[in-house]
This record gives sequence, structure tokens and C-alpha cells, in this order.
Amino acid sequence: MRHNLVAMASVMAAIWPVAAPAAPEEIQVYMDEMSRAREFGLDIHNNYVLSGDRTPDYLGERQSLHQYRITPEFSYGLSDHFELGAYLPLAAIDHRGRFTVDGIKFRLKYIGSQRDTKVFWGANFEIGRVRYALDQNPYNAEAKLIGGVHAGRWTVAANANIDFTVSGPAPGPASLEIASKISYAVTRGFSIGIENYNGVGEFRRLGRFGTSDQSTYLTADTHVGKWDLNVGVGRGYGANKDHWTVKAIVGVPFR
Repeated sequence: MRHNLVAMASVMAAIWPVAAPAAPEEIQVYMDEMSRAREFGLDIHNNYVLSGDRTPDYLGERQSLHQYRITPEFSYGLSDHFELGAYLPLAAIDHRGRFTVDGIKFRLKYIGSQRDTKVFWGANFEIGRVRYALDQNPYNAEAKLIGGVHAGRWTVAANANIDFTVSGPAPGPASLEIASKISYAVTRGFSIGIENYNGVGEFRRLGRFGTSDQSTYLTADTHVGKWDLNVGVGRGYGANKDHWTVKAIVGVPFR
């Protein structure tokens, strides 16, 4: 019986579209923040799925419901325009309280605009390896286009995220997600905003929003001393199995 289930799961994995990983380690819209040349930075990404669907997308997938993910993101400024980053490690505590180390990712970020300008633009490339419990394909990558504008108290930003498999047993076509953020500075050190993460679908079938992951977050950005803080609560819809998620990104000061 067990062999039959494994065989059936293998066949389904080969013919079924690969679902986007739920509860990603990083829930963030990229803007123009980056470490200065020859300086280190550290952001700690946290998220917890409050409610959602327990049904796995494939045999052996770890459910994201009641899972707490914590991922340190180290960065180093190569120059005024380039920044190296490492998610080291991707870690989680599952619904049973078990701690796991799930992988590692590296990135290279480029911001072409000058610092402190109103209009900003850039790109980011990320590649990494994760455990089978998170994704059937261990090696995956993402190319990200970054753009936005600071207009007085308002900030508007958008990312075009192209996700694709580098290698693995269940490769699929590249997919597109549009992430966007609009925020308003209530005071100099406190902003409120809305972040949207909208899956557009595979490139060969763009526009299938109902069968892609969608989520919207109400967020706040502030400073506590020299520490930066982005917090939010989000609702998943479309094909997203994470119905409610809370997140926090903590920027740790290095000086």
C-alpha cells in the first residue's frame, strides 16, 4: 500500500502544476534600502501562520499552519549600488514545536538610483537550496525588478518577481508575482501601509489569479531606538492556503 501511495504521488507530481511554497521565509516588498559600502546589515524575518488549510500539496510537504519561521538575512554593501545578502539559515519551528534548519539562500541586489532621490529603481537576484519539506525542487531562484517613488509623506513601490526552478524532480515553468506597497508617514518615525503579493501565474498561462497565491497585509513601519521594525497582519486568498499570517522584520543595528 505504501509503495502504491508513493508511486501515485510521483505521477501526480509529474503532471500537476507545482504550487508556490506557502509561508515564505521573507514577506517583504523591496525598496531602495541597502547597506552602505563596506558596511554589514542584519534583518531578522519572522512570520507565523495563524489559520489555514492543513492539506499538503505533495507527499512529504510540511504544513505551514501554526508554523513559526525565523530567518536572519545578513547583508554587505559592495558599493553604493551593489549589495550582497545571505539568508543564513532558513529555520522554522513547526506546529509540534520541532526546530528545523531548512536551507540557505544568497542574493545580489542592485539599486541604480542615487540615495535620497524621489524615484528609485533596481533589481535583485536570489538563488538557494531548501529541504524537500518546503519544496519538491531543492534548487530555486528568483529575479526581481524593483521600482518606486517617495512623494512627501507617501511611498509607493512595486516588485516584479520571476520565480523559476534551477533543478529538482518536479520542475515547472517560471511564474510571475507582483508585490506592491503603499505607505503613509503619520510621523517622521512611524508609517502605516498596505502590502499586496499577487501571483499572476505561470508565464505560459498569465492572468490566472484565482489559481495563484494572493495575500494582502496591513503594515506598520517604525523605529525603536536604532532598531527598524516592520510588522503586519495579512489575509491569504486565491490559492493561498495560509488564511491569516502575522509577520515582523527586525532591522538590527550594527553601529
